[in-house]
Amino acid sequence: MVKFSFTNCLERSRRQPMKSNNLLLFLIQLVFLCKGSFTLAWSIKTKRAFDIVGRKTALFLSTKSLATDALTAVPSEQEQAVSWGDWKKVASSVFDKEDQRPVILFDGVCNLCNGGVNFALDNDSTGNFRFAALQSKVGQALLMRSGREPDDTTSIVLVTADEVYFRSEAVLRIARGLDGPMFKATGVAGSIMPEFIRNMVYDYVSENRYQWLGESDSCRLDGMGEFADRFVDEPSSS
Repeated sequence: MVKFSFTNCLERSRRQPMKSNNLLLFLIQLVFLCKGSFTLAWSIKTKRAFDIVGRKTALFLSTKSLATDALTAVPSEQEQAVSWGDWKKVASSVFDKEDQRPVILFDGVCNLCNGGVNFALDNDSTGNFRFAALQSKVGQALLMRSGREPDDTTSIVLVTADEVYFRSEAVLRIARGLDGPMFKATGVAGSIMPEFIRNMVYDYVSENRYQWLGESDSCRLDGMGEFADRFVDEPSSS
């Protein structure tokens, strides 16, 4: 309403003759003209204005209340995204048993990632690490336990009973757990490099991994033969 009245003031002022030597008088008249118009508009529209403000305030408070209720009563998007069961129970079961070995989460359809898993298996004779595909139920549950979205496949993840590591930090910690002094030295030496530089290199490889080595039609979920115990079992469907 104020904007409408002020526009009318300008329109009225344009219809009044103005001399160049009377600018100050014009400004004074304009102020009083606008004041009068505003007062008149306020007296006519006061009730309507308060009604509008009241309705908008009530709507805002109602919406805010609904939003607050939604945060406390409705499951989060993460929880809704996993329809196959209780992801918290699945995540906790990975480390509930006697097996407390860290779990490496990898992209199960990425050929580069699968090659990395095979390399880690061949160079981890003591079995320091277990594996699970990011696309598996175990992988999704551990992702959400780590604060990530269940469909996030942008990074390799190293999950322990108490900690979680992503990107270059995960790679370096895995290297330290492999056989031979060369891998351990690489893991230690790599930590000297600033993390943001390491992650820039990692992100470049990650963003181009499908273009370089392609994708698999199926997702590697568990091991076979001698490596069967190195892959975390999927939860039962019951």
